[in-house]
Amino acid sequence: MFRSQSRLRLSRAAWLCAVALPVALAVTPVAAKTLVFCSEGSPENFYPGINTTGTSFDAGEQIYNNIVAFERGGTTVVPSLAEKWSISKDGLEYTFNLRKGVKWQSNKSFTPSRDFNADDVLFMFERQWKENDPYFKVTSSNHTYFNDMGMGKLLKSVDKIDDYTIKITLTSPEAPFLSNLAMQFAGVQSKEYAIAMLKAGTPEKIDQDPLGTGPFQLVQYQKDAIIRYKAFDKYWGGRAKIDDLIFSITPDASVRWAKLQKGECHVMPYPNPADLDAMRKDSNVKVLEQAGLNIGYLAYNTTKKPFDDVRVRKAINMAIDKKSIVSAVYLSTGVPATNPIPPTQWSYNKAIKDDAFNPEEAKKLLAAAGYPNGFSTDLWAMPVQRPYNPNAKRIAELMQADLAKIGVKAEIKSFEWGEYRKRMQAGEHQMGMLGWTGDNGDPDNFLATLLGCDAAKPGGGNVAKWCYKPFDDIVVKAKSVTNVAERTKLYEKAQVIFKEQAPWFTIAHAVQLKPVRNEVIDFKLSPFGRHTFYGVDIQQ
Repeated sequence: MFRSQSRLRLSRAAWLCAVALPVALAVTPVAAKTLVFCSEGSPENFYPGINTTGTSFDAGEQIYNNIVAFERGGTTVVPSLAEKWSISKDGLEYTFNLRKGVKWQSNKSFTPSRDFNADDVLFMFERQWKENDPYFKVTSSNHTYFNDMGMGKLLKSVDKIDDYTIKITLTSPEAPFLSNLAMQFAGVQSKEYAIAMLKAGTPEKIDQDPLGTGPFQLVQYQKDAIIRYKAFDKYWGGRAKIDDLIFSITPDASVRWAKLQKGECHVMPYPNPADLDAMRKDSNVKVLEQAGLNIGYLAYNTTKKPFDDVRVRKAINMAIDKKSIVSAVYLSTGVPATNPIPPTQWSYNKAIKDDAFNPEEAKKLLAAAGYPNGFSTDLWAMPVQRPYNPNAKRIAELMQADLAKIGVKAEIKSFEWGEYRKRMQAGEHQMGMLGWTGDNGDPDNFLATLLGCDAAKPGGGNVAKWCYKPFDDIVVKAKSVTNVAERTKLYEKAQVIFKEQAPWFTIAHAVQLKPVRNEVIDFKLSPFGRHTFYGVDIQQ
């Protein structure tokens, strides 16, 4: 009896399952939407306050929000963690009204007990500003952007008025201040998470296992291989359109292109110029294109002989055949650079003429500087492709050949990318290639951040270590002026001084090119060269 009833129940259960199966299949959710980005390298960490490369910015900006942001695909500052703000008439006080109900992400180590509030904004500033903050030296004490922009001197106070109001008081007016706060260095981290990890004896976890208020949450990071993110369900701006975001770390541009062709990735940065024709002919791919807000350059270490002499710097400028280099390496994707800011940047000085390619005149200048037979130097070349330089090693070889013709023997050197930048910022080089993509649409972001005296200190972004008071005085003054016409005149003068003093050999401005598969919907080019995937969809 027991056995037969048991059999009856089993057969009924089997019948019910058979009937229910089509229904279950009918209500099964559609497959998750996954977008794969073939990124060019590994981020150094996930702490925005110390990073300077687009590679690290791209990895972190999916996770974090700032109090203000740039509109997607543009340079206009829009609300983010701050819903609104007001600025005093004298330009010294900024009051931000913060958004309520913003949720923090969580992980195995930490579950937040509260929403985002003013304490987190204070933590973002104080971690970079106050040397007695327990997090000042965690991961690194070199807060490059904060320091290079002179934020420590600019900030008089950052005060919490209440849980959802912050007042920032400046020591002097700063025209680009609001735009600066939309830059990656000001990404907001959780103070509660920081306190918890400090108590646990693992403060570095907030930078290695990041938690933000942003649209995507980190799931996995394997250096030189992959970064996995998932959409953050409680994102204050509304859940992302894609469910899973994968950074497939692929340093070789040819391999990135092969993956894009096969559909193994959907978006790729920094294509090889030689591959562009094939990309444009591929019916599955569209190549997005716009003028780049960037500069690739060769910096002379002006604190080291012989580059402390402007005549030597000018001689090198005249010895290198810039047009041939740009033609050979950038092909159709770059234009020779004259000024330290790109032609698309407001205040660009069109009246300035570039140094002529003139090896004979270069020899005369070297002789006048005491080097009639030339000299020996190093020439540093980046080991990676960058948005402003598609092949630094090849450019270095072409420069080396040109310099040999005037008696200058250049030894090409390179290091792993993180080490390369660290050593350049420390001033170990004599000559070294680097570059920049603008962060905020303001000339100050090039002229002060890359060439100002604050940025010339060890660890700073001024790798020419060029601190020239007539130039610096103009750039500092321009920041405090709100009238755009007046600022433009000052920046035009600064560019004249730059060209006269020649701390760099300006190489090129590269066109921003982004091959994207057709199934990707609404990916927008960032004027700053960033890759932001919130708002992007994919057709399955």
